[in-house]
Amino acid sequence: MKRLEPVFESLRARGEAALIAYITAGDPSLERLPDILRLLEDAGVDMVEVGFPFSDPLADGPVIQAAMHRALQAGATLPRVLETVAAVSPTLQMPLIAFTYYNPVQRYGLGRFAQEAVAAGFTACLMTDLPPDEADEWLSHANQHGLQPIFLLTPTSTTERIRLVAEQGQGFVYCVSRTGVTGARDQLPPDLPELIQRIRQHTTLPIAVGFGVSKPDHVRQIAQIADGAVVGSQLVQYLHEFADSPNWQAAIGDYLRGLKMATRRSGDPQ
Repeated sequence: MKRLEPVFESLRARGEAALIAYITAGDPSLERLPDILRLLEDAGVDMVEVGFPFSDPLADGPVIQAAMHRALQAGATLPRVLETVAAVSPTLQMPLIAFTYYNPVQRYGLGRFAQEAVAAGFTACLMTDLPPDEADEWLSHANQHGLQPIFLLTPTSTTERIRLVAEQGQGFVYCVSRTGVTGARDQLPPDLPELIQRIRQHTTLPIAVGFGVSKPDHVRQIAQIADGAVVGSQLVQYLHEFADSPNWQAAIGDYLRGLKMATRRSGDPQ
């Protein structure tokens, strides 16, 4: 069974942070999802969050909301996403993370989803709206089938919440850089290093930073203080903008390679 921690350990030994990419499955189409995943891996992405389209994505900003709407309109259902990922995952080396909301998984069946997600090739699952203190039922199914549960921490998370995520989470801690929804920003918040330090006091899990990360300079800053950077909205926007371009793979690949170069830490490997 794949696990996420060894990926971070290998990258740390090379003096690199992880580049984690988020995409919305089904945008621009489910048929293109295998090509997108292969492109991400070829461009140096270390792990991918595959977003399952949902009609009420409260944690997401307008870019990902629009992508989910387009995917749903094009028929990207939860079973079809699992089926598409299952067909391509044997050709990939990078871990895949299911990124979803609780409601569609609950309706599908928690145990059924955990079992089928692992069978499809997913290593871990992040449910953005499921707090760890309400996750006992989900955790029992996820742990039973070997699907690593990932939880979010935010700048407003209490020490008690940090400890709970450290106790129940696996793979890495997803550190939300700022309050609010997903979306590209010009700058990272100045208090991010203090937030990372506060989380590290309570866990040995790797820490990845997301929300507002879109530029190589953002990734470069994060690589000095955390273990991974999550790039989502800007990538989703580019996949939409270049969807009809014959050069979409070159354009997306160049963007991702620039981000991956920025994960290389200065100085000796940490």
